[in-house]
Amino acid sequence: MNARVEARHFATEEPAFDVPLVLAAGTLLAIGLVMVASASMSLAERDYGGPLHFFWRQLGAVGAGLLGGWVMLKVPLANWERFGSALLVAAFFLMIVVLVPGLGRTVNGSTRWLSVAGINLVQVSEPARLLMLLYLAGYAVRRNQELRAGFMGFARPLAISLAGCVLLLLQPDFGAAMMLMVVTLAVLFVAGARIRDFLVCGGAVAVAGAILAVASPYRLRRITSFMNPWDDPYNTGFQLTQSLIAIGTGQWTGLGLGGSVQKLFYLPEAHTDFVFAVIAEEFGLLGAVVLIALFGVIAWRALVISRAAALREHWFAAWVAFGFAMWQAAQVFINVGVNMGILPTKGLTLPLVSYGRSSILVTLIAFGLLLRVDHENRHGSAPRRRPAAQRKVTA
Repeated sequence: MNARVEARHFATEEPAFDVPLVLAAGTLLAIGLVMVASASMSLAERDYGGPLHFFWRQLGAVGAGLLGGWVMLKVPLANWERFGSALLVAAFFLMIVVLVPGLGRTVNGSTRWLSVAGINLVQVSEPARLLMLLYLAGYAVRRNQELRAGFMGFARPLAISLAGCVLLLLQPDFGAAMMLMVVTLAVLFVAGARIRDFLVCGGAVAVAGAILAVASPYRLRRITSFMNPWDDPYNTGFQLTQSLIAIGTGQWTGLGLGGSVQKLFYLPEAHTDFVFAVIAEEFGLLGAVVLIALFGVIAWRALVISRAAALREHWFAAWVAFGFAMWQAAQVFINVGVNMGILPTKGLTLPLVSYGRSSILVTLIAFGLLLRVDHENRHGSAPRRRPAAQRKVTA
């Protein structure tokens, strides 16, 4: 009898973590490692003397990211909320120091890497974005009444993020600046910013982004070339035409793992920005749909975790999880859109899949943070009541 009772209790016990989230992330991580190896073999063999050069580097970053994610899982969220100002300072320090001659390394015309003694340490926009997310979530908790009641409560964090965007544009990194603004607006919106403030400032940001996009000949060429890449398929439209050829070649089921032709020095950045095109070529439309569905599971579960935290009135946790969900969803949408020719090239990786040590490291650390939110939802303290003034504003 006791054995049956214990078995029934074990069967109904709540899992220690969000199983669909972990399974989807783990599957994408495995797909990413396989596809980085598949897409980079020819380039690695030619330039580095070994076909698995990029695979081993990516695997090392995955190991470091999993360790970082485990650390984040162990740190209570209250610590990150408490030190929000220090996190903001750290984010701006990274974005400024990379612009210092001798510390920032220029690759392909952009100074994005913090380098010491010739060793690339980190692409600063990645950790800066996570630090800014934590700061913004904390600000939305501390200043929630001001955020909901007046324009200045909304304008202050927006101005801080715009300053960060300016630093990112000086590198230049238009894609990272755009992602920072997506995270900012998402957190402020879900935290209760007035719709009219959101629309006015969001419109102003959109106009400013459009002006910045057309002000630079380099960015303008990127924007105009995606509209009809076949006008100049061997110059400005080269990347996109090769990507479209790869996607079209895959048809329904693809050419099979390793069968991509476009990755053989035709498609630039095949293992980084355009790895989705290689996946579509090797696994077809069905493989691409499965990949996007896995990202959909991650966004869905992050939103579920955010809602669970909000129901417990753990607002910092709720807004961190929501910001993470919007960050991942927007980056996937932009990367896939670029590969398919519906958006101009932005230089953003496909999370968990593309080669990029800074990207995979910070993404896995952010996943650890999300799992911490889930852990505190399941095992944390009882729901907290909001201050009377905040409840009044909410009503």
